[in-house]
Amino acid sequence: MEKHRTITYLDHCIHYRDEGREHSKTLVLLHGFLQSQDTWSPYTLSYMRSMRVIAIDLPGHGYSDTFGDVHTMELMADCVKAVLDHLDIEQCVLLGHSLGGYVALAFAERYPYYLRGLCLMHSHALPDSDAMVEYRQKVCETVQSNRAGFILSFIPALFADENKMALEQDIKDLSDQCLETTTEGILATQRGMALRPSRTEVLAQLEVPTLFVYGKKDSRIPIEIGVSQALLPRYAEVMVLSNVGHMSFIEERDYVKLRLKNFVDTCYY
Repeated sequence: MEKHRTITYLDHCIHYRDEGREHSKTLVLLHGFLQSQDTWSPYTLSYMRSMRVIAIDLPGHGYSDTFGDVHTMELMADCVKAVLDHLDIEQCVLLGHSLGGYVALAFAERYPYYLRGLCLMHSHALPDSDAMVEYRQKVCETVQSNRAGFILSFIPALFADENKMALEQDIKDLSDQCLETTTEGILATQRGMALRPSRTEVLAQLEVPTLFVYGKKDSRIPIEIGVSQALLPRYAEVMVLSNVGHMSFIEERDYVKLRLKNFVDTCYY
């Protein structure tokens, strides 16, 4: 697999990976909070033989630069568009996990004509509640005093308890990846997530196939929120996984990998 590629956008560097360029189907993968394009490596390796796969380091994550004090979802969506334009990609299936889902919804609002399909994985279209805004402020305070400690406690909590022993090495590898996220990147992202508006109307206006993926043991996104929003788009499918927390693409990797490939095929049917 080739090394990271880069583009410059607004005088800052964005890193991405582009595999399987000979294929007409294109899947764009947006990672969650603290994570990076490397999180998707098992998927990139598997899919590159049958489709084009783009994995992007969102601002302040992975190898990409931090753009400022606040990373709004709109800014991140514009960075995604900049990568697609650089690669002359006119349409794609866009998948966003957690934070990546918030970015994907901002992208769908601003650039719906790029989409052949949308997948929200452990994400939703609602704004932060007052309690969540307060939580994000506390996260910022914690990170400023103990960034590594926060990351090493945050990542394991994303997994269902019953999966932690079997996935011990995966959790360690992911934690090591996330430790590369800078304090500035974490703070800018938390502030940006706290500012995001409701995008339920974006879901209601979607004209492309939409896939929602949720875990019954997800402590971050109540399954009722996700499933209720799946009623909004014109064409929607819901995948609900038992014994899965917030990280279905790791906790049920083989099944999710197969199901997602089928979804991309449907979007290009």
